[in-house]
Amino acid sequence: MPTSTPRPSQRPASNPIRLIGIILLAIVVLLGLAVLITWLVVKPKRLVYTIENSSVKDYNFTNDHLSGTFDFTVRSYNPNKRVSFYYDSIEATVNYNDQTLAFSTVEPFYQRHRNVTRFNVEFVAKNTALPSFVAKDFLLEKATGKVQLDIWLKARIRYKVGAWKSRHRTLRVSCSPVFEFNRFKNLKRTYCSTEL
Repeated sequence: MPTSTPRPSQRPASNPIRLIGIILLAIVVLLGLAVLITWLVVKPKRLVYTIENSSVKDYNFTNDHLSGTFDFTVRSYNPNKRVSFYYDSIEATVNYNDQTLAFSTVEPFYQRHRNVTRFNVEFVAKNTALPSFVAKDFLLEKATGKVQLDIWLKARIRYKVGAWKSRHRTLRVSCSPVFEFNRFKNLKRTYCSTEL
């Protein structure tokens, strides 16, 4: 009777696809941990924007056409301990009832951590035509002596943490100061909402 000799146990060949999957999963987990640790160390806080003061000069409103120069002093506060910001471009509009009255730009600047930066934005409206219903609302509101305008800022910014700089992100700032037309000034400091 023939005797069967036991075969040596064969180890399954390692599957290269499985190995690649394990390596990719490990990389994703390590990157996620790095992002989480960085976020916990940096603890980013929202930028704080306010309109400090504003004025209008050379104001004229006739036949549903508006002219004037609107000046705003904007205060930007970066409360972060370790994050600085590069403002590479800033576009601004002044609006009334979603109708753009004038457009402006702001010079690029760099804002360090825990820094307050003030900058002026000047809007020049030259015979800007308003739809009749917007012009009517504007005149009715102005008759009370107070008009609410909307200031929108749109900035392309980059973070800086240590030596690392991020890619460009878009910062949107929305402010609604109330003008007192008797004095051609805003009533008080206006806090703005920010979205990044």
